Amino acid sequence: MKRVLYPGSFDPVHNGHLEIVEFAASHFDEVVVAAMRNPQKGEPLFSFEERRDMLEECFAVYENVRVTMFAELVVDLARRENIDLIIKGLRAVSDFESELQMAQTNKTISGVETIFIPCTSSSSFVASKLIREIAHFGGDVTSMVPEAVSKRLADRKS
Repeated sequence: MKRVLYPGSFDPVHNGHLEIVEFAASHFDEVVVAAMRNPQKGEPLFSFEERRDMLEECFAVYENVRVTMFAELVVDLARRENIDLIIKGLRAVSDFESELQMAQTNKTISGVETIFIPCTSSSSFVASKLIREIAHFGGDVTSMVPEAVSKRLADRKS
């Protein structure tokens, strides 16, 4: 049984994330989507609980996808969850540089390998950071996020 871990801040989850999970769910026995608080990304738009709820809603259609939250090293979570591989989505070459460094570090300190899954061109520009910025100024992000996120963003406006 191959188990993969898809870690990220998912603040908020967007269509690029959905694409990666859909691919992983069709190629691996179990996908653990793990959201974390990333202090490097500033103040989160959504709380841990809100992100967990959105992720669970978005991935409820997959029997082999499970959502968890964490506040530790990714490799410690991977070890605790008996993960075979970490998966990461790539949008552009710039993503590869930082993700490769992280993958090599994770491999060095834990032995856990990372595989990269490229996004399609229709999702390659989507980033949570951009969605947060657009939403902050009242812009429309409905084409870039799942309905669960769009609904919560609309609720915040009212």
